[in-house]
Amino acid sequence: MKTRTLIFATFLLAGSAMLSGCGVGEASVSDEDAVQAATPVPVEVAHPYRADIYATYVATATIGSDADAPVVARVAGEVVELLVEEGDFVQEGQVLARLDGERLRLELLSAKAKLNQARKEFQRNIDLHERGLISASMFDSLQYDLEALEATYELKKLGFEYSKIRATISGVVASREIKPGQNLAINDVAVRFTETSELVAYLQIPQSELPKFDAGHTASIEVASMPGTLFPATIVRISPTIDTRNGTFRATAIIGNEAGDLAPGMFGRFTIAYEQHENALVIPAAALLDEDDQTTVYVVNDGEVAQRAVEIGIETDGNIEILGGLSENDTIVVVGHSGLRNGSKVLASNNTLDSFAG
Repeated sequence: MKTRTLIFATFLLAGSAMLSGCGVGEASVSDEDAVQAATPVPVEVAHPYRADIYATYVATATIGSDADAPVVARVAGEVVELLVEEGDFVQEGQVLARLDGERLRLELLSAKAKLNQARKEFQRNIDLHERGLISASMFDSLQYDLEALEATYELKKLGFEYSKIRATISGVVASREIKPGQNLAINDVAVRFTETSELVAYLQIPQSELPKFDAGHTASIEVASMPGTLFPATIVRISPTIDTRNGTFRATAIIGNEAGDLAPGMFGRFTIAYEQHENALVIPAAALLDEDDQTTVYVVNDGEVAQRAVEIGIETDGNIEILGGLSENDTIVVVGHSGLRNGSKVLASNNTLDSFAG
């Protein structure tokens, strides 16, 4: 009897433990969901704001100069003096180098002496011609000889002046092709230089993009040597023809470079603004969610979020235009929305407001 009573008591205790175990498990899951739903999720928020926004197209090209020019020797001679080096800025007409011009100088003196002699001879015969003491043909011959000697003298003078190699335009010396003691022939390149205050780039753009572009559109340029620094440019010409080899058209961009920060040969990334919407409603593009072919954002109201569909427009520089679905008074989640759902509690931080609104 005592044995049966003990077995029965043990059975009751085991059953009670099993029932108690089930109850604890169910209560634990329920409590975890409740706690999770009640715990605010930390997020960063921002308000939509008004700003001008541009539709942009990105292209790459090498920056160059339309004012590249070689300076050649116009007379033959030995280089006796160099006056510039690579990187020097020169003005138009500035002497870059001098050739040995002694022979040219002596030829110039000889031509001048012959010219002075012919002038005196001609002056002596003017009175004789007026008095009819010499024939008209002789007088004309003297005049022709004088004019020929004047032309010869000017040629010798020009040749002597050409012994000084001068810059044909203002610019920066890109390369020096000569050295002291070198003998140059006529048309040998002495110096190459470029004008860098205004640079040019030729952008090859797919023909499908042609309707978007027009002369006068602005662009910004970034180069690898100065990441994060933007330089302004303007599209000045659009080619009316398509290159059949690659199906692109050419857009010519002019870049102001008065400060000299850019140099020909740099590879640039051009962001071209081809469409502008003024005073558009703008939010950070990071706030958008794409779900079920619909673009949405999470809107915060009284510490809770609700997912709202929006209509978007132009996107550029990490910001996007909102055409419908939001107002400037709304507060949207920018960071931390990946784990949210409708009705989620949030702990909103406004730290990103200034950075996103500019």
